[in-house]
Amino acid sequence: MAATVVLDLGTMKISRASAQDDERVVPFRRGTGRPPLAARPPVGDLARYERGHEPDDYRHRMLVNAAALIFVLGLVGAGLWLVGAMADLRRSEDCLMAGHRDCMRIDIGKERH
Repeated sequence: MAATVVLDLGTMKISRASAQDDERVVPFRRGTGRPPLAARPPVGDLARYERGHEPDDYRHRMLVNAAALIFVLGLVGAGLWLVGAMADLRRSEDCLMAGHRDCMRIDIGKERH
């Protein structure tokens, strides 16, 4: 057997492998019997995803999209309100924990004299 040159990048050493080292090497078999990727089709049959020849109902689709948009905007609004309420609660708890008085804001209207 011919000696093999081994380059160890961790320690930057070059060593020669002996015939004894070749006995510990596991042979790597190339090819699994499957055709290469280029020979296989990229996807299977797409006929099951084709739509019929009926026309699209754009009005119904736009109504569903508008309903979904209103729902998402409602979720965003509720999330923003919840974040604001939690921030106000945290602020008033921090004020009370610090020992301050008059931490809660009281709104007095003009109708009161």
